[in-house]
Amino acid sequence: MNAKETKLKGCYILEPNVLKDERGYFFESYNENKLAEIIGFRPNFVQDNESKSSYGVIRGLHMQTGEFAQAKLVRVLEGKVIDVAVDVRKGSATFGQHIAIELSAENKRQLFIPRGFLHGFSVISDAATFFYKCDNFYNKESEAGILYNSPELNIDWQIESGKEIISEKDLKLPSFDSISRS
Repeated sequence: MNAKETKLKGCYILEPNVLKDERGYFFESYNENKLAEIIGFRPNFVQDNESKSSYGVIRGLHMQTGEFAQAKLVRVLEGKVIDVAVDVRKGSATFGQHIAIELSAENKRQLFIPRGFLHGFSVISDAATFFYKCDNFYNKESEAGILYNSPELNIDWQIESGKEIISEKDLKLPSFDSISRS
């Protein structure tokens, strides 16, 4: 597995070694020891989640707070997405900065996102199946998020204008400016 830390300390892009032959392919999608060596600690993943979405869907930007904060290991099983992580760790040198990377069934990349980050993705193929591991259980009361198109972040979701599909709940989230002042 090849790993590269992004400009956001603690966020890593992971690329597996894919073995291909006339039968198809094989790769190791998760190895606890290798991930611990890369990120510097051993995550205890306790929950797996999967979603399927069509072109234009933007999910995010979300996070869990407090004792229910979550680190995530995300990947795409079908299709293609733009995956986004935003650093909201108080006192971080990269607070308010984001990364946006393409994850796809074809490139098989994964992104490790530590606790203290907002996360979201947009579907840029006809459909996408998105899969992720979490190191803490979901807790509704600990949900937090910001509006996907907060101008302060200037995120390029790579969705044609007017084709965005956003949940009513996500459209009601506050802008990034409201949390950056608190």
